[in-house]
Amino acid sequence: MSEARKRTRRRFGGHAHKKQKGARELEVGAQGVLITCNMNERKCTSEAFSLLSEYADELYGPEQESLSEDEEQEDEDAECALQREVSQLQSSSKGRQQRFSAVDSGANNVVFIRTHGVDPAQLVHHILSDLHLTRKRKSRVILRMLPVSATCRAFPEDMQKLLSVFLQRWFLAPRHATFQICFKARNSSHSKREEVITAVAGLVGQLNPLNKVDLTNPELSIIIEIIKSVCCVSVVTDYMLFRKYNLQEVAKEPANQNTGSQKTPNQNTDPQETPSQNTDPQETPNQNTDSKEAANQNTDPQKTANESKGSQESANQTQEHGNGELQSSDVTVGNGAEEAEPE
Repeated sequence: MSEARKRTRRRFGGHAHKKQKGARELEVGAQGVLITCNMNERKCTSEAFSLLSEYADELYGPEQESLSEDEEQEDEDAECALQREVSQLQSSSKGRQQRFSAVDSGANNVVFIRTHGVDPAQLVHHILSDLHLTRKRKSRVILRMLPVSATCRAFPEDMQKLLSVFLQRWFLAPRHATFQICFKARNSSHSKREEVITAVAGLVGQLNPLNKVDLTNPELSIIIEIIKSVCCVSVVTDYMLFRKYNLQEVAKEPANQNTGSQKTPNQNTDPQETPSQNTDPQETPNQNTDSKEAANQNTDPQKTANESKGSQESANQTQEHGNGELQSSDVTVGNGAEEAEPE
């Protein structure tokens, strides 16, 4: 049974999981847009098609499609109508393939949209500039959108051959600019980051020594994305202004964030005003002095105690006076008694 199962797997299901190679994969010579997302490539692809087609229509006009009117279709014969419908379907399919088509990138969470008759760098810059101006979020899944103007094999010799010609448009004398190199490799071990960056920087310096590296605010950014054995290259502007071509970050409003951060210092200044409220506790020493005066008033009972002592002394004096009266009465009585005895 085990041998029979192996035979059936070899005949039917042995290579069913593998994808067929062809025009649906990223290959050398393709141009397009490299899009990153978070765990939802299908929705990312649909959003990319709608977004790219919307702004491509603004730049290049709508796609040309031969449409027939209803009245003409009614007048024509059935065979002519069928032929026209077939030609319309063929032209529409060709038109879609000419402008945008989805391609397997070869990496997870990465979508590649191949373009035909469209400048990907111009199109992507137009999208990001509009999002940066309007601050409207038009995508939920798409993260970054990078144009791919040229592709080659991901080997040092092929990359040097392509870049030495491709970079002349921006860096060849008398043209010069500040630049940075952004490198990313996915599912590839053909080239290392440091080697690629040093090689590309050397090529730019050979084109014009006035080209200088600027990592904070460069005029141009050289994007190098390697996926498996394909190297994708492009040169873009406003890379740091558009937050590394991140659609989610560009749509945010930094003005509100700054005002929020400005409001918090004002809120912090309110506690600074609280010392004035704390000054009221500083006035409380006056209240404490009032309590001290109350304490002094409490000391008045000591005076009253002294007064009570004075009253006691007066009472003693009265008692002494009373004793004196008693003594005087006793004396008189005694004298009287003594006087009565001689009689």
